[in-house]
Amino acid sequence: MASEYFTKNWNSRLGGEQTFASFVRAICSCPWVQDITAYQPNRRELAGCTRAPSSRRPSGQLAAAVASALLAAALSLGPASAESRTNHFAPQRLAELHVPGSPLASFDISVVDGDIYALADRSNHGVDLFNAEDDSFLGRAGGFAGSPATGGFAGAGPNGLVAVGPRQIWAGDGDSTVKIIDTGSQKVIETIRTGGSHRVDELAYDPQDHLVVTANNADEPPFLTFIATTTGDHKLTGRLVLPQASDGLEQPVWDPASDLVYVSVPELNGRAAQGGVAVIDPRTRELLRIIPVTKCIPAGLAIGPNQQLLVACSDDAVAAGFPAKSMILDLPSGKIVRIFHQIGGSDEVWFDKAQGEYYLAAVANPGGPVLGVINARTDRWVANLPTGPHAHSVAAYGATGQVFVPITPTKSDAQCVSGCIAVFGPRH
Repeated sequence: MASEYFTKNWNSRLGGEQTFASFVRAICSCPWVQDITAYQPNRRELAGCTRAPSSRRPSGQLAAAVASALLAAALSLGPASAESRTNHFAPQRLAELHVPGSPLASFDISVVDGDIYALADRSNHGVDLFNAEDDSFLGRAGGFAGSPATGGFAGAGPNGLVAVGPRQIWAGDGDSTVKIIDTGSQKVIETIRTGGSHRVDELAYDPQDHLVVTANNADEPPFLTFIATTTGDHKLTGRLVLPQASDGLEQPVWDPASDLVYVSVPELNGRAAQGGVAVIDPRTRELLRIIPVTKCIPAGLAIGPNQQLLVACSDDAVAAGFPAKSMILDLPSGKIVRIFHQIGGSDEVWFDKAQGEYYLAAVANPGGPVLGVINARTDRWVANLPTGPHAHSVAAYGATGQVFVPITPTKSDAQCVSGCIAVFGPRH
């Protein structure tokens, strides 16, 4: 920690444990360090920082020590690290996008396809499309189930979204169908039935094998459907039933390095504390194994660098009384290599390759909903940024570093009284 570095510097250069407090206060009163720690209040405590600045003017010798220590602080505190985003700071909330039509009371997954941000907007029975460059509203692909008055989410839609090839988004709907959206015309151009009784929820795209993998999470037992993406021939190539998944299925993702699909399994065989990540061969549609994940009830997944998988322990886990957390899974070994106790209770998560960061829509994080930021290159937590009610969806546009987080209507946020999409991004 920074305080250990400061102590060593003070004792070796200047001596005197009693005046060390003044040394730390001088460092922590520096606006640069205050800006660094503003995004991580608990880091201020870890670094030994106090809120009361020193009234003493440092001598030349002390100033040299302070300058040296400031460099160490910048390297150790995290968000100002050269290993973080290019501007050396966590993102901040920049603006809000407003959705035309009914208030944004119900939504699900969001994605970025090229320069288009798409949101599954159940309140308006469609998928909203925005230009991610200038944040303008492009249109809405309608005809989805919305939020039925009865039956809960089992018949709701749209749900999961996935970008498939140029200018095409596939969306799960409440009637066990997948709808293909042409983002140019903002219209549904094809509907594919998976043969279930309830909604198609999350989806993943496997470009190597030309497949979309969909999850019917509310059917009993839940199942995955494999759909060919070849133009004009979107046939079902197979189904994989997972009876051991006793509380449905969550996010599937495709790993390009192994050409395997990984799927969140919230609960195994009726035991809430026992969940896992299913490993599936998309070519043979076989379950290869389930990597166990305990006290997590996993939801969102995101493939990061070096075949690492971010696993979001869900809001259901927090509701079940399990500690809020997130974890990094090494896919080749199947081992958990990092656990983050600073952030948990998440649904959708996102990896932004351009920024080198994971983003977590931590709707049930203790203390309130936040956008969690993790440096994917170093596996270090960076920041938690307040969001708003039901903020369980996130997607990022790497070209600008903008991160989109939808929020349901709230009177406490003047910009989101009818709901909005909060836009986070680098400070300029």
